[in-house]
Amino acid sequence: MSERTLESRFDAISPLDYRFYGGDSKLYAELHPYLSEEASIRYKARVEGALARAMSKSGLCSERVADAIEQACRDIVPAEVAEEEAKTRHDVRALVNVIQSKLPDEAKRFVHLGATSYDIVDTANALRYRECVEKVVVPRLARAVAVCIKIAEAEAETGQIGRTHGRHAEPITVGFQFAEYVARLGERTVKLGDAARALPGKLSGAVGAYNALGLLSGEPRELERRFLRSLKLRPAPHSTQIVPPEGWTDLVHHCITALGVMAKCADDLRHLQRSEIGEIAEAFAADQVGSSTMPHKRNPVSFENVKSLWKAMAPRIVTTYMDQISEHQRDLTNSASQRFIGEVIATVAYAAGRLADSLEGIRVDKERLRANLASARSGIVAEPLYVLLAKYGHPDAHEAVRRLTLEAERGNRSLLEIAVLDPDLKASLGKMSAEERRVLDHPEEYRGLSAEVARDVAIEWRGKLQSVLPE
Repeated sequence: MSERTLESRFDAISPLDYRFYGGDSKLYAELHPYLSEEASIRYKARVEGALARAMSKSGLCSERVADAIEQACRDIVPAEVAEEEAKTRHDVRALVNVIQSKLPDEAKRFVHLGATSYDIVDTANALRYRECVEKVVVPRLARAVAVCIKIAEAEAETGQIGRTHGRHAEPITVGFQFAEYVARLGERTVKLGDAARALPGKLSGAVGAYNALGLLSGEPRELERRFLRSLKLRPAPHSTQIVPPEGWTDLVHHCITALGVMAKCADDLRHLQRSEIGEIAEAFAADQVGSSTMPHKRNPVSFENVKSLWKAMAPRIVTTYMDQISEHQRDLTNSASQRFIGEVIATVAYAAGRLADSLEGIRVDKERLRANLASARSGIVAEPLYVLLAKYGHPDAHEAVRRLTLEAERGNRSLLEIAVLDPDLKASLGKMSAEERRVLDHPEEYRGLSAEVARDVAIEWRGKLQSVLPE
């Protein structure tokens, strides 16, 4: 039997590859230069080239040698490295061997000189993850935030019954609800960008003490700084054979909390599409099928998909916590687990795009919003009534309104009707202004600062988004 490996996404095992990343040509084109195995090899080669250049600037090799090494690194064919790794069983040594095979003898000895594998691997990963987050993930998240901003502003005055514990609470507006997603996902977007930019690199050798580099340079730390500066990375204050793992932990944490906010948004909107609520409708394509047996079904599949992706990725934060422990100066217990960080990043990018697409197509059903708000009308009045009674001197307003609420539930009268007839409340009710009485007479308008908050948050984050997008 001839040897065979993956030839298409239909050969893949991971649904991320065969369905989400591999099944979305636009996302594939955006992520492949950063998160694929080809990208991993090319970034490591890029880092090897940067090391040669830093050595030339420190006088350890000539510019001509550095030029040759950099060119060889640019000419790397990932398949050649994979073929070499099958023999060496070491990914970085395989890369070094392939680079050297493309060089004149005078340049070969300078490839990877003074470095250990994870000087290259950790630095390359910091570089590619940072660039992926900045150029792909942050713009996709920003688009989802921008769509929420648009809805928050458009629906700032659209009344909606608020819900706590799954039950009617007090009125808000649709815009106010979307302002929550704007603020929370906006903050996560900023934090994720910050975490990516904070990822450090290293050039400190096998145990982090600059042993080998100290034999080559009288200022090994300056060589490290020069090397990393060319890649727009900072050195970790202290490294062992690997960079401190907390940078990866922070990156994954902010990826998963961004996914969590998107899942919260998706879950809220999924519930608002329930048959008995019907305040929101997800767009449905002309040929889209909702059920294999029920032709009438229109399910909130995109919102459910986003929540499902969060469920799949959220537990992975535990793995990054476990990767904090690497015995002494290094063991290999993170060598497999840390390779999955790219999947978390890719999932955030996919979910952000799918959520934004779904949000752009939603329909707000204002008739159902009004009907649901009206159905809650008699209960809404309880809070403003209690607060105003207390304001005007009633000694136990909360208990009085609670008692009247039970009475209203047993009869066919509204809470306000019963309250007006209660002699114990007459004095306090008489002190209320016309505007305060209007709140009691029209409780559906008891929205607080919902509209103002929606607009303020939208304006604030429209400005902030400009600062997080790549120039």
